[in-house]
Amino acid sequence: MREVIQSYRTGEIKVEDAPAPLCKRGGVLVRNVCSLISPGTEKLMIETGKKNLLGKALARPDLVRRAWAKAKKEGALNVFKESLNRLDEPVPLGYNSAGIAVDIGEGVKDFKIGDRVACAGATFASHAEYVWVPTNLCVPIPESVSFEEATFTMLGSIALHGIRCAELSFGESVAVIGLGLIGLIAAQVLACYGCKVICLDIDKRKFELAKKLYKDLQVSCDGASFTKLAEHVSKGSGVGAVIITAASKDNSPILLAEEICRKRATIVLVGVADIHLTRKVMWEKEVKFVVSKAAGPGSLEPTYERKGFDYPIEYVRWAEKRNLQEFLSLVASDKVNVKNLITHSYPIEHALQAYDTILKASDLYIGVLLTYDELPKLETKINLHNLPLQTGPSKNIGLIGAGLFAKNILLPVLKKLKNTSLTGIATTSSLSSIHVGKKYGFGYATTNYEEIISDSNIDSVIIATPHNIHAKMVLEALKAGKHVFVEKPLCLNRTELSEIVDTYTTLETKPKLMTGFNRPFSALARKAKKLTENRTCPLILQYRINAGYIPPSHWVQDMKAGGGRIVGEVCHFIHFLEFLTGSEPVTVFSQGICKETGKYLREDNTIISLSFSNGSIGTILYSAQGSKSFSRERVEIFCEDSVIVIEDFKKLLHVEGNKKKMVNLSSQDMGYKNELQFFFEASNFDKAIFQKDVLAMLTTFCVLDSLEKGTVINIEL
Repeated sequence: MREVIQSYRTGEIKVEDAPAPLCKRGGVLVRNVCSLISPGTEKLMIETGKKNLLGKALARPDLVRRAWAKAKKEGALNVFKESLNRLDEPVPLGYNSAGIAVDIGEGVKDFKIGDRVACAGATFASHAEYVWVPTNLCVPIPESVSFEEATFTMLGSIALHGIRCAELSFGESVAVIGLGLIGLIAAQVLACYGCKVICLDIDKRKFELAKKLYKDLQVSCDGASFTKLAEHVSKGSGVGAVIITAASKDNSPILLAEEICRKRATIVLVGVADIHLTRKVMWEKEVKFVVSKAAGPGSLEPTYERKGFDYPIEYVRWAEKRNLQEFLSLVASDKVNVKNLITHSYPIEHALQAYDTILKASDLYIGVLLTYDELPKLETKINLHNLPLQTGPSKNIGLIGAGLFAKNILLPVLKKLKNTSLTGIATTSSLSSIHVGKKYGFGYATTNYEEIISDSNIDSVIIATPHNIHAKMVLEALKAGKHVFVEKPLCLNRTELSEIVDTYTTLETKPKLMTGFNRPFSALARKAKKLTENRTCPLILQYRINAGYIPPSHWVQDMKAGGGRIVGEVCHFIHFLEFLTGSEPVTVFSQGICKETGKYLREDNTIISLSFSNGSIGTILYSAQGSKSFSRERVEIFCEDSVIVIEDFKKLLHVEGNKKKMVNLSSQDMGYKNELQFFFEASNFDKAIFQKDVLAMLTTFCVLDSLEKGTVINIEL
């Protein structure tokens, strides 16, 4: 399929051939008939993308500060490469489209195949021939509304929500500043709701167009006449509300709004402006200032948009989807006219011409549509390169999942491995699969991971997906006879672990199966291990993790998706203590902060005590309460008159008697490179590796049991 994308690194726009998305649970697969370019938002994205690195840094100083803090811990080079990877990621343009449902995801009851559907939402309702859209961002198109009119649904809902934020009453006088798409729609909605509306746009072409299209609107093109108009309409008291839909680099729209509004009025910023208010005016008039967020409650909220949870109507009357429905009903009843806002229409293959019209502003534009072929091909796999297949075990690689971890850590290493072939990549995102596939030289890109599993040319599968589907994909890959490298955790519960063990042990020819426990492969970990290998006594270990706060709404904290922080991350540290002691854990006792935990979950702050079969003991202190400026990980090993300390896998201190020796690496080494080299190049793959991975996961589940029961748990494999 064809899709319009932008490189955030260069600002370049192009029409890309990409695999079509699969229809997933909780959403609808839609064949777009047309989509609407949002000139304000998309133009801003493109202009930001065209800035150089310094310009982008000045635009987002918050991200620069975060990167600088991270560089102090992990090394400037690593963070710089990661930042370039983020900038290099292309983004889909568009968030307003309309089309026909061609497939319905599991759990969706409001739609059927063949329905006419209006779609909304960034990354969902994009300029592409096929889009997958969650059910809360889809609404049926009324019979009297055309596809072209339905593409305005998202922008109309943004205007609706901005108006609702003003909390207006019938007959109120309202000023609209900015007559782009949202401003022209807002003016119509206000008029049909019984308000006295005046409008301003300093672009004389838009001013003339507004007068021509809507003869009943009172429009001005300069601030002085607009002020007089506001006095006239409000009979000298000032308008009751100002809706700012303009995009401005300064605060001039806000200053004008302060001037024309009455006492106890409301100013709503829907567009963009420098938010600097005049305290004296705001105090004297007791003005309420509101910045409206997109299309209403639920907008940009993962639980609402991606997971499909709705707010009860008796508590949240106008959630995002209900605003979408309301706007379409206004169009269907001819109370809002968007047909005459369409000034240009281009087929998808001429999308660059459409953006050229917007960026150069050589022609007056308002509504710019993109249209699509009647029957575009629905292909979920795109061939990219003709690659020679490698001979030998585990050399032809299929990657499933390409999130930040895969792109920043795994792929740069895989690209450099000798005598390997990156055969295929699968991600749920059309754009991500094609971008990563081209960048790293994969043979093909697909949105259907089953293509990777069933490909007879692939003998090794790397799984880097969200945690909740690790076990499922591991089992499918093993049954298909593939070697498997899966990022941690191996699975989320005992049932999944048992199924993996049963499946693996019954295979006649056992492929490699390895979990991404990388720390034992780091240079400093190997050095620490060597320093303790001739000991005669058990070890005492303390592993402190300054984990940082993750809000409960994050997917990692979702027990069904991420498994929680202990399963999702603490398994790493348990496995590392297994490695250092060279022994199996036999008991575990864990405690979390109890009583009042504030913003933290119980698993966020935990102390775990482990005993090992060779007599060693270890403690894991895992806390989300620390400062991000402090080191993240510190391992202390006490061994026969000596102490070994590993700090963030960048420094190692060895103290023995009166002697101290420090090892400093130029950048953090977490062992990722050595780990992958070992997986692909080890000639004899010891089954003990699998057993240790399984034991680490089992111990992790016992940590949860101990937290729940408050007792010591025996670890029995």
